[in-house]
Amino acid sequence: MSENVRTYTAEHVDESESESETESADEELRCPECGGQLATDTEHGETVCFDCGLVVEENEIDRGPEWRAFDSKEKDEKSRVGAPTTNMMHDKGLSTNIGWQNKDAYGKSLSSRQREKMQRLRTWNERFRTRDSKERNLKQALGEIDRMASALGLPDNVRETASVIYRRALDEDLLPGRSIEGVSTASLYAAARQAGTPRSLDEISAVSRVEKDEIARTYRYVVRELKLEIQPADPESYVPRFASDLGLSDEAERRARSLLDTAKSQGIHSGKSPVGLAAAAVYAASLLVNEKVTQSEVSDVANISEVTIRNRYHELLEAEDAVALN
Repeated sequence: MSENVRTYTAEHVDESESESETESADEELRCPECGGQLATDTEHGETVCFDCGLVVEENEIDRGPEWRAFDSKEKDEKSRVGAPTTNMMHDKGLSTNIGWQNKDAYGKSLSSRQREKMQRLRTWNERFRTRDSKERNLKQALGEIDRMASALGLPDNVRETASVIYRRALDEDLLPGRSIEGVSTASLYAAARQAGTPRSLDEISAVSRVEKDEIARTYRYVVRELKLEIQPADPESYVPRFASDLGLSDEAERRARSLLDTAKSQGIHSGKSPVGLAAAAVYAASLLVNEKVTQSEVSDVANISEVTIRNRYHELLEAEDAVALN
């Protein structure tokens, strides 16, 4: 009986202590005069009440930097911390990187003995950064993704997404039986489609070190195993790039989008290549707004045959005429 009483008493004391701590914390966040909400004024180093304006505390310690910056570039230059972590590097950018220049902090060239020492340090640093097979695999794959993304003009968010997809494939052991280049290319292709900046398989295979069939096969495998939700490519997502490469106006781009909207409403886009439809829409729009470009020029930009452009071009105009008649 006495033990039960003591246990209850201890629990009761703990509860009362926690309640008192909560109440004291609430009191600290409230104004002592009116009970209003407190706010911190970092510019003047004061804590003031929202309601009555009472200065509760002054001369607070400023925990921010001692320097001022008036734009983002100046802020980056004065910042004394490193770059944020990124999935685009195999070590997420957290390891030491020794520069290739054989110069000291003052820009002076190093002596031959110091150069030899720095070269040994670089060698050992590289060995420590890629200590196991997984790190070496990631380094090669992420380098491939960066190279292909640069060649295709894809933004950093696509590269980051592709790196995350490849890391997931590596963690879930999807690489045995497949090449590093194939999985990294498939990851980039999937990331570009997820981000709404798709590239065609022909464009991807042009900068990749693997064949088009292997890219398509690996892409389907990665999407299925990782359960990636990727919508079918929208022809409209290709229009801005094609119009920009051909030097067409905004009016031509809007006209191309209108043609594609009409094609969708008529169901013409079903089973057709989105790249071919986008190229034909851009070609048709250029003729409709008197900014004529040749089928050969559109074919070079879209990397698709002129025959496909002609066929889709006629289908788009027929759909437009059908809607106009109705």
